[in-house]
Amino acid sequence: MGIVKISDELHDEIRRASSAMARSINSQAEFWIRLGMLAEMNPDLHYDDLRKQLLRAEPPTLAEMVRE
Repeated sequence: MGIVKISDELHDEIRRASSAMARSINSQAEFWIRLGMLAEMNPDLHYDDLRKQLLRAEPPTLAEMVRE
């Protein structure tokens, strides 16, 4: 586990989103990071498709989600 430094403004946005989504701040940040990574690796997929992949009961690894 490492430390990621982010701006205070982004931290505030993550805090607000985590409250609305009933997630911890760390879980919300990780969700957004994974979503962003998937979006960059799969530009043809829509937000809902990416989100569904992340919200499955047992989410696959990022390597499994990347289309080749």
